[in-house]
Amino acid sequence: MRRIIDRWHSPVLNKDMEIVSYGHYGFALLLLPTAAADYLEYERFQLIDALAEPIENGKIKVFSINSINNESWLNSHMDPRHKAIRHSQFNEYVYREVLPYIRHNTSQDTQVYTCGASFGALHAANLFFKNPWLVNGCIAMSGDYDLSSYTKGYWDDDVYFNSPMHYLQNLSDEKMLYQIRRSQHVHILTGSGDWEAPDASRRFAALLQQKGLPCDLDVWGYDIPHDWPSWRKMLPYVIDAKF
Repeated sequence: MRRIIDRWHSPVLNKDMEIVSYGHYGFALLLLPTAAADYLEYERFQLIDALAEPIENGKIKVFSINSINNESWLNSHMDPRHKAIRHSQFNEYVYREVLPYIRHNTSQDTQVYTCGASFGALHAANLFFKNPWLVNGCIAMSGDYDLSSYTKGYWDDDVYFNSPMHYLQNLSDEKMLYQIRRSQHVHILTGSGDWEAPDASRRFAALLQQKGLPCDLDVWGYDIPHDWPSWRKMLPYVIDAKF
């Protein structure tokens, strides 16, 4: 499998950031790490191996980046306002640096879908719904789409506008709603086993349906826990069955 690691100093984040890509051709799948993990997390936990067939066949080209959650909501020593600012900076890093890099290494017409598990699912969904002109859809596995679940009671505009369960309730911009509705690929998956919170996915899907925003909710059984073996099953299934 073709594997390329690249890095640059991000002017938005003011730090060096790595990115890894797998494959040659196909639509682009941008992986957002769980929790405070790095750009090689999906490789270490064998999810890239689970995607080997569509990668090698040219159906998808996978990209994976670092999180900075340990410089934001998962850092107990930071001021909450600074956490919120850092979260917003991460979004801008993806929009202004990562997506142009992906399209430079694919094509300007390549469809880009965000994807993540756990905290990565919130990022994947948020990046799409905040800018559906730059991101074409998302695959969100085992997520909680209410950012306040992570903020320990802190609330400001940056929390609100990065919490899909909140800002989508009040979204009335018809141009943005139209652009979101154009996507055929909003896939929300969850298990019902240990450490999963399937009701979070059900609430989010219900909100999207209430707003007339199409989504695909897939709730798996009680034998599917909040863990890597589950995501190694879910993501290849979505890529094979839904794309």
